[in-house]
Amino acid sequence: MLNNNKLILNCILVFSFLSLSIAYFIQYFLGHKPCNLCLIERIPYISSLILISLIFIIKKFEKTIAYIILLFFIAGTIISFYHVGIEQGFFSESMVCNLQKIDQNLTKNELLKQLENSPVSCKDVTFRFLGQSLATINTVLSLVLSGIMLKVIKNYGQN
Repeated sequence: MLNNNKLILNCILVFSFLSLSIAYFIQYFLGHKPCNLCLIERIPYISSLILISLIFIIKKFEKTIAYIILLFFIAGTIISFYHVGIEQGFFSESMVCNLQKIDQNLTKNELLKQLENSPVSCKDVTFRFLGQSLATINTVLSLVLSGIMLKVIKNYGQN
């Protein structure tokens, strides 16, 4: 079973790398600025890269690290689902999403500069793939990755 886990973890490692690469490509090459929740939704993928690499390097505490990865993907599922709810109007934007307040005593140039640097609203979908927002896609992917990590943890228990 450990070889099966190694294969699964390698696949998650590659998938996390590809997911982050696509997100950064959309941001930097296609010019779609992410909202604050979009940035937070990247954390489980970054964490899985680091933690799975740790599993392969130190070869100890594998089951514990797998639980931590599972918790990151569960949190990613919840945050992505919340983000979809904001996009669909089911939830109101949180403090994380709120746009910066604009000072009323600004010159025209200062106002333009501040607007240029303001965060994107979490309810605005700036990029769609196959008709779905990236938050919707991430909700499904994070849920699937959570299930896969449960399988990995179950495999550790069988040894």
